Amino acid sequence: MQQNVLTLGRWLAAQGHDVHYLTSTTTRPDLAQVHNLARNVSVRFNGNRLSTPGWASARAVDAALALDLDVVHVQMPYSPLLAGRVIRRAPARSAVVVTFHILPLTFAARAATHVLGLVQRRQMRRLDAVLAVSSAAEEFMRGAFGVAGQVVPNPVALEPFRAARRAALAAHSPSDGPRVVFLGRLVERKGAGALLDALGLLAGQGALPSGLEVVLAGTGPQRERLMRSAVELGLGDVVAFPGFVAEEDKAALLASADIVALPSLGGESFGISVVEALAASRGVVLAGDNPGYRSVMSGLTDQLVDPRDAPAFAAALAAHLADPALRRMASERQAAAAEQFDVEVVGQAVLAHYTRALDAAGRRSPSGAEPARPAR
Repeated sequence: MQQNVLTLGRWLAAQGHDVHYLTSTTTRPDLAQVHNLARNVSVRFNGNRLSTPGWASARAVDAALALDLDVVHVQMPYSPLLAGRVIRRAPARSAVVVTFHILPLTFAARAATHVLGLVQRRQMRRLDAVLAVSSAAEEFMRGAFGVAGQVVPNPVALEPFRAARRAALAAHSPSDGPRVVFLGRLVERKGAGALLDALGLLAGQGALPSGLEVVLAGTGPQRERLMRSAVELGLGDVVAFPGFVAEEDKAALLASADIVALPSLGGESFGISVVEALAASRGVVLAGDNPGYRSVMSGLTDQLVDPRDAPAFAAALAAHLADPALRRMASERQAAAAEQFDVEVVGQAVLAHYTRALDAAGRRSPSGAEPARPAR
């Protein structure tokens, strides 16, 4: 959600719109017009630890809404204690737009979201436009919240990833050993353990190519266990764990890979990390076959893998490790497929929905002479 908000917000500001961020417990000196309306509390949800807003006072909410916002764009599912209060108190002249993001992995997460949907179902009548980041997310939203929406994918600022790919293609030497990169949270559902299991099968068969380098980048509670597992599987000299990767370094890391492996087990409504890899990689992207990643990999479904099927995953890795021409062909297809998710494309689609929502609310369109003031 944060990446969606920041990417779209920066793009809107660059188009001349007046963007405000209504949030909780956020310190972002790089962003203008941030309004902290509540404190965060830490919770576990859908296999991740995350923060959710606590109580927002009526005074703080009303002060933010006094900015005379044309569009209030809410990321959904939302906290009833912050965004819920913003929606309830938003004046009729403000168009309310929501974007639904999640596809829960566990039964508990699905049940909790359905309960939240029942609580907030009446509030859905206030919405002027409902968006979802994928068809899978939209289908779940209809069941949980009783509201249908339009699919508008997450926007991704692709240019740094395009540039990294161009540089990697120019610098790569065919004599270099193959490189496999995983980038993500080191939690079970992201599938780093499944990648090690598949590579371990290849190691046991003596099928790992000479000079292979595997990078498992990211942090998370499974890091120590994964490091032990790499040694136990005979991969101790092959796998590196560089830890946290800064945002500005992601593109170069993805571009350096012959194979980017993102074998998420599920719980994905979309795949921003997959889109970034598609745009950046000079090699092939192998992604977990789950509904969110499948929506991003349309036309590339031969590159989807079942992370739980270690022999099949190992076979896919082996086939691409052994065939540079296959990787190059995949890279060309991927770069073209990623373009539909560029912020320039998605941003225009979002603005079109703002226009319709503003018309429904009786407000001036953002394409009019005066810039709109969307709140994210």
